[in-house]
Amino acid sequence: MMRLTPPLLVLAASLLSAPVAMALNEYGIEGMGVVSTRADEGRATISADGQRIVFARRGEAGWGLWEARVVDGRWQQAQALPVGVAGEVVDPHFSRDGRWLLFAAGRDGALALYRAAVAADGQLGKAHLLAGDGGRREERGPALSADGQRLLFARQQGRGAGWDLFVAPLDAQGARSPARALAALNSAEDETDGDWLGNDGAVVFSRGSGANAQVWSSSCAWSGAALQPLGLSFNQAGGWTGAPVIDNAKPGEMMVASSAAKAPRAGGVDVYRLAVPKVVAVPGCVPGAR
Repeated sequence: MMRLTPPLLVLAASLLSAPVAMALNEYGIEGMGVVSTRADEGRATISADGQRIVFARRGEAGWGLWEARVVDGRWQQAQALPVGVAGEVVDPHFSRDGRWLLFAAGRDGALALYRAAVAADGQLGKAHLLAGDGGRREERGPALSADGQRLLFARQQGRGAGWDLFVAPLDAQGARSPARALAALNSAEDETDGDWLGNDGAVVFSRGSGANAQVWSSSCAWSGAALQPLGLSFNQAGGWTGAPVIDNAKPGEMMVASSAAKAPRAGGVDVYRLAVPKVVAVPGCVPGAR
């Protein structure tokens, strides 16, 4: 059996115990053995109080949502999170104020967006469809702006076609106005899993196709200002890193999912934590903002 030297013991303990571990200079794995396991994990989101993490995990029956809570300072008690919607469930996203959990769900190539109210004890209310274009095209990767008024999401451009990012105004009742494609961000590849950096229009998102993806950022979703991939060793062409989500409890940090990190690793696709990229606000970025 391999022996761990004292420095390695300290590193291993930090990775296992701390829900916000930053054990490595560049990144740290999130919840080794609880959140990040031998199974594939996808998008992960943390509640506003920092006490719950909801993440996508692939099991024998396909993708579903799981939840873990902070117990004695670390993520524990991971269990499946029923949402009351048939089919596979992916792409969870807590609103910044913690009142809503958004996700995508469906079967047979028919993903649609939903949201469920979150009670004070963390229990989910009934999931309601965030009606879009009448279900003509698949949608996934929902994210609300900090003020809750703009919904960022990905829409498939026809059966078997690619994914592009869209934004739509969202009212308090969950009604969407017509969506606008973010043409400055969209490319011939798939753009999915966006999240807002603050409330000034800056974003992070996934770009790639098939088994290859990278996390990109831009200072303005509408103009594509400062559009570039994150400068991380495991965010390179030829690997898969995606699903960026800001930590609602620690907005200077974010989660990504990756199969490209060399170590530490728990399985195929794990969840990692890193610092949010620094972007310069673009005056007048958000259309219609005052």
